Amino acid sequence: MNYDVVIGLEIHVELLTASKLFCGCSTAFGREPNSNCCPVCLGLPGSLPVFNRRAIELALKAALALNSEVQLQSRFDRKNYFYPDLPKAYQVSQYDQPLARGGYLEVEFEDGIHRVHLERVHLEEEAGKLIHAGDSIIGAGHSLVDYNRAGIPLLEIVTAPELHSGREARYFLEDLRTVLLYSGSSDCKMEEGSLRCDANISLRPKGSRELGTKAEVKNMNSFRSVELALDYEVGRQERVLSEGGKVIQETCHWDEEKKQTIALRSKEGSSDYRYFPEPDLLPLVLESSFIEELSRQLPELPARRRERLQEQYGLEKEEAFLLTANRDLGDFFEEAAKEYPDYRHLAKWVQGDLLYQLRESLKKVDELEPGLLADLLLLLDEGKINRPVAKELLAEMVKTGADPKEMVKDRGLEQISGRDTLLPVVEKVIAENPEAVENYRRGKKKALAFLVGRVMAETQGRADPAELNRILQEKI
Repeated sequence: MNYDVVIGLEIHVELLTASKLFCGCSTAFGREPNSNCCPVCLGLPGSLPVFNRRAIELALKAALALNSEVQLQSRFDRKNYFYPDLPKAYQVSQYDQPLARGGYLEVEFEDGIHRVHLERVHLEEEAGKLIHAGDSIIGAGHSLVDYNRAGIPLLEIVTAPELHSGREARYFLEDLRTVLLYSGSSDCKMEEGSLRCDANISLRPKGSRELGTKAEVKNMNSFRSVELALDYEVGRQERVLSEGGKVIQETCHWDEEKKQTIALRSKEGSSDYRYFPEPDLLPLVLESSFIEELSRQLPELPARRRERLQEQYGLEKEEAFLLTANRDLGDFFEEAAKEYPDYRHLAKWVQGDLLYQLRESLKKVDELEPGLLADLLLLLDEGKINRPVAKELLAEMVKTGADPKEMVKDRGLEQISGRDTLLPVVEKVIAENPEAVENYRRGKKKALAFLVGRVMAETQGRADPAELNRILQEKI
């Protein structure tokens, strides 16, 4: 039997605040275990929570960026369950009155652009962190608890069950991350746990409208893991159903090393959590003017920016996608474009040589002055330097921020061109390498590249490559 795959995601995003959701404890990552704690985030008797206004602002910006309908009044609830990482034995979250409802994100899948709808966006506090003895929770002899994360503001984003493969889930998450980075709501560092994803996945007979029994998959710590874990779980459920069995509603752990899902426990329903209104917090009431002001603060978002880059600069879709995937890279390109009018040429350098040099030097694009790249490309276009020299100068620019015009002047790197200047060097190289000359005459084209390299060495890489090739072929 053929099946349709149905996937819904629950994404947890740590908001980019300096302090926790209901107290003044620091949210800094990597501190000594249990050092960023106080009676409020530990739930000690007599302590009372107070709203973090900044967390609410960042949550609203994210909701607005995701086209969600912000609710003028929302409420916090206690989600009750017992687990070692939850010091209060309940989590302050939102249940039937969330911060925002609905919303959508338009994502380009392999068969075109799809609108993936959201069910809700709400605020809640983070739990602590369990550190297991061994490689994972499975088979751990003991676990240690760090409550530094307890109380950090989280935004939970719940999608409708509209994704149909691990790859679609991955594409959605990559685009969601970009939107959240643009909004400034989170740094989305998966390696630090500030962007995490759980997935509910089920199979149903092809063409059926009724959802199958779902399993929840956890512990997916990268976009690649999301794709692998969900595709594995599809295969597992297909095997169970094809053998006449029934899929059990359960929570599964993705084992990164074994590349398989492992059942942890039966899946809880909302009734198991015994939600009730948080008695220590009043309802959150927002004014329309406050929401409108936050909406005005949002930057141009990735989808609109991609369209504009193609329209304004004549870029290909793939070029626009790459430049919008990193907001700082897009900003760099647009600043450099103010001084360098060949936009396609600029885009190729930004996406190719510049990104390579940034990775090699472990630098960020916002550490480099855009005008320097514009100056470098103008030197290249004017014939004052050749491409090898330009690449050499770019590497130095990225490392030190040096001015390319000053480097060309100080190091005497101006391109050598003109027949009268190059001819003596060419004749010298031909005379010194008769075997290579003979090989080229016999049809071995690589011999010409060798001779070009020799002339480049003689001129310290400054010869005009095109003119050099012409003269060499003519003399041979």
